[in-house]
Amino acid sequence: MIINHPLLGPRDAQEFVYLGDARLIERPDGMAEGAPQAFHDHVYLRDNPAGEHRELWYHEQGDRSWLVVTRNTVTHEITGVELARDVARAKGRSR
Repeated sequence: MIINHPLLGPRDAQEFVYLGDARLIERPDGMAEGAPQAFHDHVYLRDNPAGEHRELWYHEQGDRSWLVVTRNTVTHEITGVELARDVARAKGRSR
């Protein structure tokens, strides 16, 4: 599988480590009411979709960047790759 890194271009997936659902970027507020339950749900309750899914990948054997990869879990087709920092910043601005 080839991941088209936004800065470095096409890279073999063996250079990366899969780190799970990209939803992990959106961590709950630890100071909010109900925080323990929110963290439990955030860590342990996840969907396992068949089809398009956003995932976190870490470029371990490269520039050590974190990426959000949009991938079809059935066909493994990659339809989007973004730097995770850009995704996190965009979410921060949209609040």
